[in-house]
Amino acid sequence: MRGRAAAQHRRHWLKNDIHDLGLVLDSRVRLIVIESWQELRVLETIGSLAVQRAQTWYTWNHLDGLSRLGFGAEPDPERDTRDAGVALDVVREAGENALYVFCDLHPFMDSPRIVRQLKTLAMNKAATGPTLILVSHAVNLPPELRRLAARLQLSMPSEEELTAIVREEAMRWSEANRGQRVRTDNRTLQQVVRNLRGTTHEEARRLARNLIIDDGAIDQSDLPNLNKAKFELLGMDGVLSYEQETARFGEVGGLQKLKAWLADRHAAFRKAGPVQDMPRGVLLVGVQGAGKSLAAKAIAGLWGLPLLRLDMAGLYNKYIGETEKNLRDALQLADALEPCVLWIDEIEKGVAADQSDSGVSRRMLGSLLTWMAERQSRVFLVATANDVAQLPPELIRKGRVDELFFVDLPDESVRAEIFGIHLAKREFDPGQFDLQQLAQASDGFSGAEIEQAVVSAVYACAASGEPLGGRDILAAITRTSPLSVVMAEKLQALRAWAQGRAVKAD
Repeated sequence: MRGRAAAQHRRHWLKNDIHDLGLVLDSRVRLIVIESWQELRVLETIGSLAVQRAQTWYTWNHLDGLSRLGFGAEPDPERDTRDAGVALDVVREAGENALYVFCDLHPFMDSPRIVRQLKTLAMNKAATGPTLILVSHAVNLPPELRRLAARLQLSMPSEEELTAIVREEAMRWSEANRGQRVRTDNRTLQQVVRNLRGTTHEEARRLARNLIIDDGAIDQSDLPNLNKAKFELLGMDGVLSYEQETARFGEVGGLQKLKAWLADRHAAFRKAGPVQDMPRGVLLVGVQGAGKSLAAKAIAGLWGLPLLRLDMAGLYNKYIGETEKNLRDALQLADALEPCVLWIDEIEKGVAADQSDSGVSRRMLGSLLTWMAERQSRVFLVATANDVAQLPPELIRKGRVDELFFVDLPDESVRAEIFGIHLAKREFDPGQFDLQQLAQASDGFSGAEIEQAVVSAVYACAASGEPLGGRDILAAITRTSPLSVVMAEKLQALRAWAQGRAVKAD
């Protein structure tokens, strides 16, 4: 039964891929790009279509050169077709109405000769002639080829197929372990299947096998490791990072209105199936160190979702078009990892207008706004900003995000709460300290400055060998000049801007 189900699903996705490729070939596009990590699956798809159409097809790679896999003449044995330029010359001179699959040609794309050969073949308008299919994990075509080529994506496994894959791996483990059943529950199984979306068939199978193999169980404790493994598999080389440690709202002082707003929308976001008016995200603006970043982590912790952090600075690339492509790839990866929280820290640094960047910031903003408006995935966006003057008006209007929250400096009661949080975090009993006195002494302090006052006092007492007391923290407070004093004018301007524009998070 297991083998029959696997074969049935395989026939299903193969049929879909063959159909899509056939449509592209019928349009007489002579240059086709398929980006995939599954080279064998791509070759199987092309080979099946070639057999259906009784069409000759060849493959090429740098080790073996041109190889005939269909019904036709062998490539010229007198010429070394392992050389990409020679192979393309052979293709052009033969003029055969065949499919030529070039695997991993991308390292040779910086050669003007290779580019010209590809362009010549791609511009062929005859009814018959060679069709080139470039296959690799990534193919960045030079500008002169982009409008001459068509891109094709292989179909990804559906939820039904992913469920079948997990069940097949569970049956395989059971057979290898004397009939023991894999322990799980329906809720966890559904979560695993959702978290496998965006992976290929083989990747999903490998991830499912790793979940089961160590203890013969699939439970809630496996989900963080699954998310981490999936993210590393689809990684963005530092542009998008997986935050393994999220926070709890118990670690965040204040922000009561934000907490209540999130609690009201939690069930709607986590509900399975289509949800009308699904929560889309928030923009947090405010004072540096006031807790915006911690709040982003706490949202992921509260909702039990993986947290992805997008580094806007890491997106920038010196090559034209690559910066925007990096952003699109990062957002596509976030979509693949749904449901999740996507945190864009200091978003203004990536989308603020800059006359010296040749319009990159505007194009970045356009790509981001399009994704924010059109996405159907369960990705909850949390964007934080310190300099509101640089925020484009298009970004902060309603519809892009659900709500704009202003995170101000904590008041006295919240400061007392924050002192208690940081003392408890370092295994001190908050009840042994006069938190109200500390809160009064730290007027104008941000949450980050309060934490640093506690840290400074702890270090000073460790050096002197004395136990930590309230007087030590008070001494650290007096040695600190908070940002509210150093940058008082900017703080007042920020509060004036937020008045009537944003909802207070506290």
